[in-house]
Amino acid sequence: MVIRPLSAGDFDAIHTAFSAAFSDYVVPLQPTREQLLEMLTRRGWVAEASVAAFDGERMVAFTLNGIDGTRGYDSGTGVVPTHRRHGLARDLMRASYPLLRDRGCTEYVLEVLEANERAYALYRAEGFAVSRGLQCWRLESPSLPVSQSPSEFSAGKPGDRVTGQPAWWSAAPSWQNTTASITRAKDTHVTLGDEDGYVIVFPSNGDIPQLAVRPEARRRGVGTRLLHAAAAVAGKPLRIMNVDERDAGIAAFLEKAGAVKFVRQLEMVRPL
Repeated sequence: MVIRPLSAGDFDAIHTAFSAAFSDYVVPLQPTREQLLEMLTRRGWVAEASVAAFDGERMVAFTLNGIDGTRGYDSGTGVVPTHRRHGLARDLMRASYPLLRDRGCTEYVLEVLEANERAYALYRAEGFAVSRGLQCWRLESPSLPVSQSPSEFSAGKPGDRVTGQPAWWSAAPSWQNTTASITRAKDTHVTLGDEDGYVIVFPSNGDIPQLAVRPEARRRGVGTRLLHAAAAVAGKPLRIMNVDERDAGIAAFLEKAGAVKFVRQLEMVRPL
């Protein structure tokens, strides 16, 4: 067994190992090659700051790390079923620390499904502490009244640089929902908004990384109209992932809109 840093040339092996490692996950993940590359690109993946374990020529475990400023991020740690229970995930995490420190990172961030008790125990043992709980929501088919259409809002051109409105946020976005993350994405995103609020949606998969309403304009239906407009643009169910659960207002809003919570994650942070 050999553990070594990765390079961009390892991507095909990463995709094969990723598909095997997450085939029986609580939330199965089977992305295409292009989908996995887009996910990692958006999360700031740095191949040389990532590591994998090889059994002969076969990649059997990996930790794929992203970097944004002084923060490192575990975009995914996985072990193929045939090589579990041998401490590989722990070894890969420990191999990641110096690689991230060498690139100026002072803390390491990750998310773990609340139901994944074994992974949670590992991260606790490695010095990670829970920083917040994150809720994931799905909105299947919001109704779109005739009087509320996307044309009511100005739409940014696909591929526009994201500016966002941090002053309107009730909670800081999770890693993959930050303005930097959206800007890194190669996939097309559309921004809809006016002087009272905005929403960003990826039409390809219905992902909504940001939706914000000016505090003075809340409880006037602005958020609902933005959500409906995003649904019309996407033409498919919407995903609102990793919402800070401390924000009771957004949870109440999403529930009223008909969204359903389907999984809870824990954001964890470790100093480097």
